[in-house]
Amino acid sequence: MRVPMTWLREYVELPTDVTARELASRLTLAGLEVETVDELGADLTGPIVFGRVLQIEELTGFKKPIRFCKVDVGSANGSGDPQEIVCGARNFSEGDLVVVSLPGAELPGGFKIGARKTYGKMSAGMICSATELGLWEDHSGIVVLPEGFGEVGADAIEPLGAREDVLDIAVTPDRGYALSMRGVARDVAALYGVDFHDPAEIAVAQPTGEGHPGAIADPALADRLVLRGATGFDPEAPTPLWMKRRLHQSGVRPVSLAVDVTNYVMLELGQPLHAWDRDRLTGTVTVRAAEAGEKLETLDHVQRSLDGDDIVIADESGAQAVAGVMGGLDTEIGLSSSNVLVEAAHFDPRRIARASRRHQLSSEASRRFERGIDSRLQPAAATRAVELLAELGGASVETAYTHVHHPGEPTTITVRTGHAGSVAGVDYPEGTTEKWLGAIGCVFEADGDVLTVTPPSWRPDLTDPNDLAEEIIRFEGYENIPSIGFKGFGRGLTAGQRLRRAVGRTLAAVGHNEVLSYPFLGERDLDGLQLEADDPRRVSMRLANPLNDEEPLLRTTLLPGLFKALARNVGRGVTDVDLFEMGLVYLPKPGASRAPLPPVDRAPSVAELDRIEAALPEQPRRVGVVIAGDVERAGWWGQGRAATWADAIQAARDVARVAGVELEVEADTRAPWHPGRCAALYVRGEGERVLVGHAGELHPRTVKAFSLPERTVAMEVDLDLIEGVRTKVTAPEVSTYPVATQDVALVVDASVPVARISAALAEGAGELLESVRLFDVYTGDQVGQGRKSVAFALRFRAADRTLTAEEAGAAREAAVALATERTGAVLRG
Repeated sequence: MRVPMTWLREYVELPTDVTARELASRLTLAGLEVETVDELGADLTGPIVFGRVLQIEELTGFKKPIRFCKVDVGSANGSGDPQEIVCGARNFSEGDLVVVSLPGAELPGGFKIGARKTYGKMSAGMICSATELGLWEDHSGIVVLPEGFGEVGADAIEPLGAREDVLDIAVTPDRGYALSMRGVARDVAALYGVDFHDPAEIAVAQPTGEGHPGAIADPALADRLVLRGATGFDPEAPTPLWMKRRLHQSGVRPVSLAVDVTNYVMLELGQPLHAWDRDRLTGTVTVRAAEAGEKLETLDHVQRSLDGDDIVIADESGAQAVAGVMGGLDTEIGLSSSNVLVEAAHFDPRRIARASRRHQLSSEASRRFERGIDSRLQPAAATRAVELLAELGGASVETAYTHVHHPGEPTTITVRTGHAGSVAGVDYPEGTTEKWLGAIGCVFEADGDVLTVTPPSWRPDLTDPNDLAEEIIRFEGYENIPSIGFKGFGRGLTAGQRLRRAVGRTLAAVGHNEVLSYPFLGERDLDGLQLEADDPRRVSMRLANPLNDEEPLLRTTLLPGLFKALARNVGRGVTDVDLFEMGLVYLPKPGASRAPLPPVDRAPSVAELDRIEAALPEQPRRVGVVIAGDVERAGWWGQGRAATWADAIQAARDVARVAGVELEVEADTRAPWHPGRCAALYVRGEGERVLVGHAGELHPRTVKAFSLPERTVAMEVDLDLIEGVRTKVTAPEVSTYPVATQDVALVVDASVPVARISAALAEGAGELLESVRLFDVYTGDQVGQGRKSVAFALRFRAADRTLTAEEAGAAREAAVALATERTGAVLRG
């Protein structure tokens, strides 16, 4: 919500020395976050004055119409002579009052005005348009002012309102009242303890009869509808400059007088309005639910298929508006509309929010309706609008009007006077609760220290004692709540926390860059992973209120988020990308039911906690890596190296190394990896292997689906499984005796995993073995078709002596023997 200071001061008697920035600070501390203070016109300098067009000479011989004008600017130019100015605009005549920038002036954007020869004439200054002055967007020509607006030669900056401080407030969803000048002004008045002049205090006469027929089909859709008519409206009547200026300062584009009036009242009071061309309506205006198959072309020229949950405003010919969101094109106010019908209603906010999201159509009206508006404001807002149409557009206000109302039960809240203090941990003085509740418009009755509070109609967000406590605390000042340090004694990090930090540090140290992605995905992402229909990763939890309708599911794998982050970086020109993420995935429990919503006025019972726990998904923590491009860049130092499946596996080895477990790698087939370049990753627990993840090169179809570079590689492992099988890490014994190295080359069938051979060698070598490392794999004619040669370096060392050649040789032979027994390996000669 953008709040011009001069407009705000019309409703609040602020001290004159209160600046916009001071007010912004106070509002932010009180819960209305002011994002910026825009100093409009701060870069505007004079002389900028009012001028009277005396003479216009049409210049010919140019590609576009050009006029040479003589303008009376009084004594502002120092001589009193008419100012000679060349101008290309056509929307003014001799005798018109205009705005003139004289040489030496500077317009917004650093546009300096001087005297120069152009089109064969000397032009000293400029006749200004609204856009050039920064008043509002208007490219139709220069500003022609009404008679009496200003004196010729007088300064025009202040009368035009060209300089203004505007607060830009980020209104949270629970504070819909602040989406209006009225709501912000009320809070400001309370903060400064000054008088508030409510712009909604408008004399609304009782109707003299029934106006245009109106009805509400279901009170659950809307509880109030007001229809007020204005006849004889001049559709060509211009919007006054002051209204255009305020609309522009508030972020709304001026359109036409009828539309501008409804927008102005909405900004002023917070009540969205709709102005209809009454001659295009047929019969009764009814608020009802949309019918199956019903369609409507809205003002943005989009044909929309309506849903049965949508609220529509319809006449006898069909739907004419998506209620609270946008009007229909058929009944739009046009240049020939002289009979205007103003509609003001109070709709169910949840349905408006769903309709806005369903149609992907967020409007100024829907933003207010879905946050909650004043349920009693409709008669005053409609009256304010038709009176402005009469004042500015020559209309006659009909004294007969329609007011349909289905009153509901008022909300009452019981709260102790000391409740706010107990929530904040502050002893507020006696009477503090009553003071601030009265300031925000609440009515209450006291019974000892218990208050029965009826919130005002403009605060539908106040529903329980903690809402009232928040109001008292924010006006007393969040900054006045003391900071009390924790006095307990911590026990340090858990083993899991230490592991997660160590894994993150290690991956970052070896060159991976950490990202944090949203934990949401859609069916399109699962399809892009090439998952089969029965793949367990397709079983996911659906959000009731997703941020994005295309991503309504909680992730069951980290990979889609990593792929999207990679694609964004590549799209911005980064060709070599190496990312990792550590986070939770969400795996629904079989047969789990919907979690109950626990109450907020008490702690949940044991049974409720059990039901919540049963409904929650399993949430294992995983680590994912994705790499594309070169992992080693080329340069004068030598050739570079592109990422391969081995780099993805190495990332998993790094995780396992930090966790203190041994990783075993075997060929496997699993989406979204390439069938021939995918590895299953195992760690060994209590005598058995545990599958913890997969790594390798991605399938080409997955690469295409996510717009990734060719030959992208990825890895994903379950960190919780790794943590579960890790044993206590002990420091290795450091021996002072030398190492004995023995190399062994074995020929095996090509299908035998290297990990099985390595494990057999390690087991067969016994306690003297310090390490076993693969250093070569060979396939070719020398070993035969379907065979491969694998070469390992075995390191032997004893802690208490120097090994003899016989001891090292015997250990090597034992290792080879077990490998031969288990894998069919043959020692290569």
